[in-house]
Amino acid sequence: MDFALTEEQQGFVATAKAFAENQLAPFAAQWDADSIFAKEALRQAGELGFMGMYTPEHAGGLAMPRLDASLIVEELAKGCTTTAAFLTIHNMATNMIGRYCQQEVIDEWCPDLVSGTKLASYCLTEPGAGSDAAALRTSAVSDGDYYVINGSKAFISGAGDTDVLVLMLRTGDSGPKGVTAMLVPADTDGISYGKNEQKMGWNAQPTRAITFDDVRVPKKYRLGEEGQGFSIAMDGLDGGRINIATCSIGTAQRALDEATEYVQQRQQFGKAIVDFQATQFALADMLTGLIAARQMVRLAASYLDQGHAQATTYCAMAKRFATDAGFDICNQALQLL
Repeated sequence: MDFALTEEQQGFVATAKAFAENQLAPFAAQWDADSIFAKEALRQAGELGFMGMYTPEHAGGLAMPRLDASLIVEELAKGCTTTAAFLTIHNMATNMIGRYCQQEVIDEWCPDLVSGTKLASYCLTEPGAGSDAAALRTSAVSDGDYYVINGSKAFISGAGDTDVLVLMLRTGDSGPKGVTAMLVPADTDGISYGKNEQKMGWNAQPTRAITFDDVRVPKKYRLGEEGQGFSIAMDGLDGGRINIATCSIGTAQRALDEATEYVQQRQQFGKAIVDFQATQFALADMLTGLIAARQMVRLAASYLDQGHAQATTYCAMAKRFATDAGFDICNQALQLL
């Protein structure tokens, strides 16, 4: 498959690259060291359309193909991987709202979400179920025009600092057919947030548990129909795999760039260490892995855009391959520095 970029795609890449270099990269280390959630940078990303990349046009988004969005995310991840990763989560949640909510609810929330003036978290993971959507236990019971929600979620990106929660919960029997998706305003009475989790890196986005204690949410905030939540979650999973894989590629490319610059400047035994054969072999291995991972991710994204029968398989393969390659490349880069 030919992956030559169109003129429009090249324009997306150039815009994202400039934004990453000017608004993300200079501050990324400080954001991580001081656990700063870069809301202003995300708002600025919204001005460029990056907070609603594949949200439908009727919801104010750009309705981009996933391949085009992946090109943008790769550039953003070179500037700050953590911020880029949260941006993809926000995009996934906003897209779900734009695709599955009633137009009244879309009109209420999506303008601010697409502009980045409000932020969204995706709430699937639970303490006892992980990310297994079919096994989740957070529940919603019908009460007139409302649902009453009880339960908890764990390791939710942005929790406590976002405005909207896209929540997967149980309205029916056990198993996937009993799962429903809900939009829940993050400041609704009965919602409480745990401490910001301590992490090795990834500190530029907060990660907290969420507890729901008799939280009342209007039924109009439901995404799709009762029992449709599992299919909505699975529909978002393929794109989520592309997003994580793309962040890995962007980070790996930045690591390779930094290592290449360093070995060209570092002197040993009277010459730059880039002139040593062992260094050249290491750089060649890193570049080979990076190119292979990038091609895998772009192939998977293009299959997802086409609705290819094997799109899910390719998305899963791309995530596995790209994250492994990204880890290896970053590790090799550290050995050279």
